Amino acid sequence: MKYDYLIVGSGLFGAVFAYEMKKRNKNILVIDKRDHIAGNIYTESVLGIDVHKYGAHIFHTSDKKMWNYVNQFAEFNNYINSPIARYHDELYNLPFNMNTFSKMWGIVTPAQAKAEIARQIEELHIGEPKNLEEQALSLAGRDVYEKLVKGYTEKQWGRDCSELPAFIIKRLPLRFTYDNNYFNDLYQGIPIGGYTGIVEKLLDGIEVKTGVSYQEFILNDRTDANEVFTDKSGNTYDKVLYTGMIDEYFQYCLGHLEYRSVRFEVEEMPDCDNYQGNAVVNYTDRDTPYTRIIEHKHFEFGKQPGTVISREYSTEWKPGEEPYYPINNDRNNALFEKYKKMADEQPRVLFGGRLGQYKYYDMDKVIAAALEMVGSETVRA
Repeated sequence: MKYDYLIVGSGLFGAVFAYEMKKRNKNILVIDKRDHIAGNIYTESVLGIDVHKYGAHIFHTSDKKMWNYVNQFAEFNNYINSPIARYHDELYNLPFNMNTFSKMWGIVTPAQAKAEIARQIEELHIGEPKNLEEQALSLAGRDVYEKLVKGYTEKQWGRDCSELPAFIIKRLPLRFTYDNNYFNDLYQGIPIGGYTGIVEKLLDGIEVKTGVSYQEFILNDRTDANEVFTDKSGNTYDKVLYTGMIDEYFQYCLGHLEYRSVRFEVEEMPDCDNYQGNAVVNYTDRDTPYTRIIEHKHFEFGKQPGTVISREYSTEWKPGEEPYYPINNDRNNALFEKYKKMADEQPRVLFGGRLGQYKYYDMDKVIAAALEMVGSETVRA
């Protein structure tokens, strides 16, 4: 067989690209090293509940084009992301808003909240922030920082806030309204029936092989991509879209890019119909080892007799583990640019998605980037 594209990774980026190229009469094969499609937005039914296997994914966008695009493949509910922060036995609303400040200080007006935050900031006498701790304190004051930022951030990054660069927190969303909607976007929701169904529709009629890694599948030397690609069965591919780690593609020849990883501890509770009363509860104290608990049924207003929760533990990424978040500090960004230069010299290889482009993407931005790549490929053709 002769294929126009081999797409490595069946996540949202690869699936959108495959769908659009199929519409343009391209012959495509999709492979994925996991034993299922849909990448990190994969959902599976457990106790009749759509469980987000790789962490919570809430679709949100202000781009009507992206909203209309994704609604071709699913009906979305009206879920609004309104997480709760738990600091020991104290509960606060997120994002930081008047409900948060009222609970924390017993105040009732925006003027009172602003005055309390300004008072705390003034007492600290912080000049130019030298680290994340000073940056957060200079933005929100001591109470918000100590209870809602410090412990959670240190668990996320695996180090003290005083050891983290200030740029990680460029701003803190302080809202002086009684509004618990985490996102400012106009459109928001969860696909009824889960995200896997969206990817199934995107890949309908396209050949897909799961449980297949690119490194074992393709015979070519990955540093010389001028020739068409050949697999072990003799099939050829004019181009490759690679959505895995860009440094892995080049066999880490310049060194490893850094990522944070997440470990999920899933617990099924067939005899409990409501564990925490909210889809997302963040644990902001340092002593609790996990960063948050997701109760999946609340994403779809579930009425099932049981429930399923996922505890999330943030960890350092090591080779062989699943990378989740790129660490976009100066060192890693400089290394990525070197890999990108190598990638630009590969005329038959495209790099896409958060791992291929070493960039954190919200889902609407993933779709937009995939469509942009489709447009560029169409122009070239």
